[in-house]
Amino acid sequence: MAKKPSKPSSNSIAKNKTARFEFSIQDEYEAGLQLQGWEVKAIRDGKVNLTESYVFLRNGEAFISGMTITPLNAASTHVVADPIRTRKLLLNRREIDKLLGAVNRDGETIIALSMYWKASFVKLKIGTARGKKLHDKRADSKSRDWQRDKARIMKSSNR
Repeated sequence: MAKKPSKPSSNSIAKNKTARFEFSIQDEYEAGLQLQGWEVKAIRDGKVNLTESYVFLRNGEAFISGMTITPLNAASTHVVADPIRTRKLLLNRREIDKLLGAVNRDGETIIALSMYWKASFVKLKIGTARGKKLHDKRADSKSRDWQRDKARIMKSSNR
């Protein structure tokens, strides 16, 4: 009996869908996360929420706060699991300096965009962002609608 080929699974774990709606993203960075064992098990099970998370810099280090990792029932018996603890981000000194300049000089915010697997490591895509005004959100939705309509028109005209 031949083994069924497994379809490639997506390496995406979680996405912050409201981030691109609420903010205009300037630059994007890839950061590693300092995690505990029970957190990795919960992440493998998809128990992550990035919607309320934000990144802050303290003493030359980057931390993420507000990210919720719901613990599994059986995974953490000997450890007290704190689902919303502050976790350290692993970035290069050069990247931290760029983030610090963007926050202090330009008044931007650092937000988490998505979490994904890279080999066997959990990576977090973060971005420097500016908040959008209401008219910016309207313009974005208008251009998205136009792109959809344009694609529909082009598809029907090719038939």
